[in-house]
Amino acid sequence: MNSILSIPGRKVGVIVAHPDDETLWCGGLIIMHQGHDWHIISLCRKSDPDRAPKFYQVLEMLNASGAMGNMDDGPEQVPLDDQEVKKIILELLPSQSFDLVITHDPSGEYTRHKRHEETGSAVIELWKKNEIKTTELWTFAYEDGGKLYFPKAIESASILEPLPENIWKMKFKLITEIYGFEPGGFEAATTPKTEAFRRFKKPEQAIRWLKKSQS
Repeated sequence: MNSILSIPGRKVGVIVAHPDDETLWCGGLIIMHQGHDWHIISLCRKSDPDRAPKFYQVLEMLNASGAMGNMDDGPEQVPLDDQEVKKIILELLPSQSFDLVITHDPSGEYTRHKRHEETGSAVIELWKKNEIKTTELWTFAYEDGGKLYFPKAIESASILEPLPENIWKMKFKLITEIYGFEPGGFEAATTPKTEAFRRFKKPEQAIRWLKKSQS
């Protein structure tokens, strides 16, 4: 991969809605670039007695630091105030300055999860306002054809990374053996063998994409 991650020792922030999102959508990337300083935050499930300890176990295996929040994640998916989402993000980050930030796309990874969309939108807006500083911003690039199939990498994405078989198996093991998802369930069946990202080098580019996604 010819990217910012080819330079050793980068400071990378991964901002996701749920524990397991970091593994599903960019776990292979993290595994293949463990020489970087990875900090992963999950905005939801801090008080979840099952998922929270598993998240920290995964962080240890990924050689990453991280933190969790308790953003509402009820099944009703009541829309959250964008200022609340931004506040949680800034509270969980140890620093607001990174070489690279990776997060959800404002259009989400599948049809549909509001917390994914809200997280991606908030990160883009924080970058635009310089409340998060990063050289580049990447958003996950997956789609499910409107629930026609499991989420898969968007082939036209800026960055398309087919995972070596051994890397994918390590990622799959985190999903099934650490997080404990059934091999035939949604998460396991989804676990992408190719990871994809939209790459933004300027906040204005990301804002244009955000507006397009919301239109």
